[in-house]
Amino acid sequence: MKKNESFENKPENGLKKDLENHPNKYLDSEREKKNDPDMEKKLVSRVSAVGIGGNVTLSVFKFLAGLIGNSSAMVSDAVHSLSDVLATLIALIGVKVSKKGADAGHPYGHDRFECISSEILAGVLFLTGAGIGAAGIETILAGNYEELAVPGLLPLVAAVVSIVSKEAMFWYTRGCAKKLNSSAFMADAWHHRSDAFSSIGSLIGIAGARAGFPVLDPIASVVICIFILKVAVDIFRDATRKLTDTACDEEYNEQVREFIEKQEGVKRIDLLQTRMFGEKVYIDVEIAADAHLELQSAHQIAERVHDGLEQNFDNIKHVMVHVNPYES
Repeated sequence: MKKNESFENKPENGLKKDLENHPNKYLDSEREKKNDPDMEKKLVSRVSAVGIGGNVTLSVFKFLAGLIGNSSAMVSDAVHSLSDVLATLIALIGVKVSKKGADAGHPYGHDRFECISSEILAGVLFLTGAGIGAAGIETILAGNYEELAVPGLLPLVAAVVSIVSKEAMFWYTRGCAKKLNSSAFMADAWHHRSDAFSSIGSLIGIAGARAGFPVLDPIASVVICIFILKVAVDIFRDATRKLTDTACDEEYNEQVREFIEKQEGVKRIDLLQTRMFGEKVYIDVEIAADAHLELQSAHQIAERVHDGLEQNFDNIKHVMVHVNPYES
């Protein structure tokens, strides 16, 4: 059976769209390949290795460049990259736990653990941003701008290298997140993008400081802080939405309704409820069937609705179908 990715078929308009889980009925020929457990494990290991290895290398490079080149903005940028290492580890743990099957203690599976890891990641990101912003504001309020050290050329080079590297890591991690249908790795991808943005802020601040405006270096740290906090809030809000049984959007519900109404024997839909369970969807539906049907026939209609939904809609965890008598 073939299904599409929940991150596919959507406009490329940023973090909110990437994080929203919007399963739909359009089919995807890649589905079987993407759901192969061995391939998923390899992909998780690969994207984690790229994230951790790349961030450790960038963190060391940018930290040394900031120290040697007298740039507080680049040191702040290095700290942000180091937080990406922790973010990738959190995403990795969350994805691995969420893939575990149901057990006696968790009869509905472990899907929500990935959302919990996203919230932890958002908290780490928020604290990192707040710390960078506080340090920048403290330097700005202290005054004595003429005493601030002018950054050297090395931090400028480090900023350019960071922008290119982090943007490449963003696109790679984002692509893997779409294949895995993972909000935790999607959040990690946008953590990379926020690091690229912060490096742009560093580049502007360092260039301005070298041009004779040293205060622009700590100002860049504050700008970096704002970018980081915004990403952290968006990630936290999305994870919370998926943890609190939020209903799927109207477009998805309407697609489900249209599909059910087309099934043979369904006279009417009396109730339709959908809710998010981590990255998965639960559907509860009450349909009306001919009141004079035998129990076996009514059961076959319910089974047809149940199986059809699971085969044609992505990420469905559970479907409950109740049949009511329909009197013409």
